[in-house]
Amino acid sequence: MLIRPLTTIDECRRVAALEREIWRYADAEDVVPPPVLIVSIRRGGILLGAFDDAGEMEGFVYSIPAVKDGQLTQWSHMLGVREGARDAGLGVRLKVAQREAALAAGITLIEWTFDPLQALNAYFNFTRLGVVVEEYEENIYGDSSSPLHHGSPTDRFVAEWKLREPHVERRIGARAMPLMRDAGVASAPLANPSTVRDGWLAPGAAALDLTDRRLLVEIPGNYDEIQQQDDALALEWRLFSRAIFQTYLSRGYRVVDFFLSREQQRGQYLLALRD
Repeated sequence: MLIRPLTTIDECRRVAALEREIWRYADAEDVVPPPVLIVSIRRGGILLGAFDDAGEMEGFVYSIPAVKDGQLTQWSHMLGVREGARDAGLGVRLKVAQREAALAAGITLIEWTFDPLQALNAYFNFTRLGVVVEEYEENIYGDSSSPLHHGSPTDRFVAEWKLREPHVERRIGARAMPLMRDAGVASAPLANPSTVRDGWLAPGAAALDLTDRRLLVEIPGNYDEIQQQDDALALEWRLFSRAIFQTYLSRGYRVVDFFLSREQQRGQYLLALRD
């Protein structure tokens, strides 16, 4: 798979077509239009495409120039991979290529948003890339025309990818090697032990007054299925998890890791008090 910069309006049109295919948008306003793509990459944006041997675009990653606390950064708006190419590590390869392009431009921080209830995205961002999270945005994108966002507000974590941090380099280098919980993580209290309701993982009682240096927050491992089959439960998970994350982030915690059990269809975030 060849990954290279995209530089022409025709290539930007191919990206827009992939946006519609991957997210199945019904509304044109949800797609970043080719004229915006081409202008932004002419002024410091990063747009990379991944091509198979036949020249078909199988994925892309797109970020725009940004500023945070006076520091030049990149805001990564989209990472998209065709369904048939998602099990080959292409998403990681695209993010690593984006990191290299940013570092070559003197940028050491890339940020983006992702849904905190999407366990596979959380695993990808924390375990494969080494992001940290200190911000929670409530319904940041409003209503979406994508069926993948059906059933709940578009709440998002803001991922911080500090490109030069040693733990980021360790995570990228580890790739498929499992990373084990240490004893301190294993003994961290669970803020929200879940229950099972009608075959689905459902919110249990939440403890919002924990003061441990580390704590765990649980989410379902199959939120996509819940969104498609049980609107009420999807919304319950959204509002329940929103209260937990907003409470602890406002009290000085940040999200530093994620553990996924595919067999049990659940995942757990690790939150730690900031120094």
